Amino acid sequence: MLKTFKNLWSIADLRKKIIYTLLILVVFRIGSVITVPYLNTDSLQKMMGSSDGNNMINYIDIITGGAFSKATIFALSISPYITSSIIIQLLTVAIPSLEKLQKEGEEGRKVLNKITRWSTVGLGILQSLLYYRLLKSQSGAIAYTTGFYGAFAMIVIILTFTAGTALIMWLGERISEKGIGNGISIILFAGIVSRGPAVIKQLMQYAELKGSESYFKIPLVIVTFLAIMVFVVFVTGGERKVPIQYGKRVIGRKMYGGQSSYIPIKLNMSGVMPIIFANSILVLPSTIQMFADPNGTTWIGKVLRHFNYTSWIYAVATFILIIMFSYFYVSISFNAMEMANNLKKSNGAIPGIRAGKPTADFISKTMSHTTFVGALFLGFMAILPFLVGKGTGMQLGIGGTTILILIGVALDTLKNIQSGMMMRNHKGFLLEKS
Repeated sequence: MLKTFKNLWSIADLRKKIIYTLLILVVFRIGSVITVPYLNTDSLQKMMGSSDGNNMINYIDIITGGAFSKATIFALSISPYITSSIIIQLLTVAIPSLEKLQKEGEEGRKVLNKITRWSTVGLGILQSLLYYRLLKSQSGAIAYTTGFYGAFAMIVIILTFTAGTALIMWLGERISEKGIGNGISIILFAGIVSRGPAVIKQLMQYAELKGSESYFKIPLVIVTFLAIMVFVVFVTGGERKVPIQYGKRVIGRKMYGGQSSYIPIKLNMSGVMPIIFANSILVLPSTIQMFADPNGTTWIGKVLRHFNYTSWIYAVATFILIIMFSYFYVSISFNAMEMANNLKKSNGAIPGIRAGKPTADFISKTMSHTTFVGALFLGFMAILPFLVGKGTGMQLGIGGTTILILIGVALDTLKNIQSGMMMRNHKGFLLEKS
């Protein structure tokens, strides 16, 4: 292990990328503790303490590393960016002009990224306004709420939250460009990890409250989370190998081709994106309920209150949405017909399958089967802590989806580092069979 990290650190390019990523994360954590002007953090902590612990506030507070409950400049974190990304990806399927941009290669992606950035800023302004309204409803949360100073405080608060969202988006793009891994995922990972001490404290408080009853329940929860980690790593590495046979060609006096290879189709081709998409959708009912009817007195408020982390409706909806988004993400990320055409051009074929459309249909069918298995796994692992919580009565601040995001981001980052090591022929980082 020491030799591995020594080899890693000896590569100047990777070393610079890692240091750059860590510095960006330091900036992110600093911004997560700087409180927005005119806000009273004591009142915000009381608001968080009085919540039921299962609504949208607590979910956002988890992914922001506590920045939301403290009303810091990064209180909204990357939520507007994730939401805008989902909207733009959905619109590329429905709007022909956006679909055309997606197929135009690098230039088209630049335009779509620009549209996503402006959409993020617009959603940031909207969410900042809603967040301000929520804070204003809490007595003493805002220093000035009326008159000239009240209007000035409102402008400062909304603009600060929006600027924080734009800055986080920029930091994430800088990591993707000059650092290690996907920047937005890394920032999301850092925000969740920073909640670790709070979860440990919650376990200790539960042990003090329940006494001997917790001797069985706490180990059960820990074992469940460890099992999730093991299974996620196992499934992430699982793949279906589609055999490929290349035909022989005679060029001059030499014969080329005749080799065998395979197309690796992973069980979980979409990674953690279906989980992030599903959670972004499911926080909407709680968001509407929180701002429109916080007490749940109307029939709409009573219906929306069922969409919380302890309800069966939320668990079933999470399971279904993860499966749907798994298929959606694979459909927009992989083109079976394009893969079949590339095989045909390289004089390759799947044994027993004709070239062209039959090959595309076979690849598409294989992808559908593997995606279904991977989606079922993601969905089950996402609701497993919920099932354990129902059995033990313990509801921790970090659920199954959070753990899946953590492991998925960690594995993706590890693969990026491994790729960098392999490109420079440093074998010390790879696991040795001996």
